[in-house]
Amino acid sequence: MIYLITFACYGCHLHGGEYGSVDRNHNIFGTPFLEAGPALAAFESRQMDQAPYCMDERRREAVLGAIVETCEYHGWALWAAHVRSNHVHSVVQAGVSPERVMFVLKAFASRRLNELGLDAPGRKRWGRHGSTRWLHAPEQVAAAVQYVLAEQGPPMAVWPE
Repeated sequence: MIYLITFACYGCHLHGGEYGSVDRNHNIFGTPFLEAGPALAAFESRQMDQAPYCMDERRREAVLGAIVETCEYHGWALWAAHVRSNHVHSVVQAGVSPERVMFVLKAFASRRLNELGLDAPGRKRWGRHGSTRWLHAPEQVAAAVQYVLAEQGPPMAVWPE
């Protein structure tokens, strides 16, 4: 199966925030996001015990490299990836669940960042879950790749270049 995997940096895309978000009832590709709700976003913000995590260029490039290498290592086909300052998008074809793909990508990205020693020990980097959208048809895959590569604003850390 092919998936659009999206995960946010810690504290950057709160449920109910201004950009909308994804939950278990709003996670089908091409369907609306969860509506913004300031009360929910404020509640989640109060639950945070660290400042939001934001990636500079060095961190973005490290995370992108880890994603590419992780996909190669596991034999997954990486169709596209874009690491932004506060979230990560990837289109991945894998023979495991999308939740497993996301878990492994986050883990290997964290490991790479830990190796670089750029953050304090115990730094929270990723939101609790993310979005795992199944792409069933070729046009969905094409739309997801277009979304990841060309509809995120100015390119940051992108694969393929």
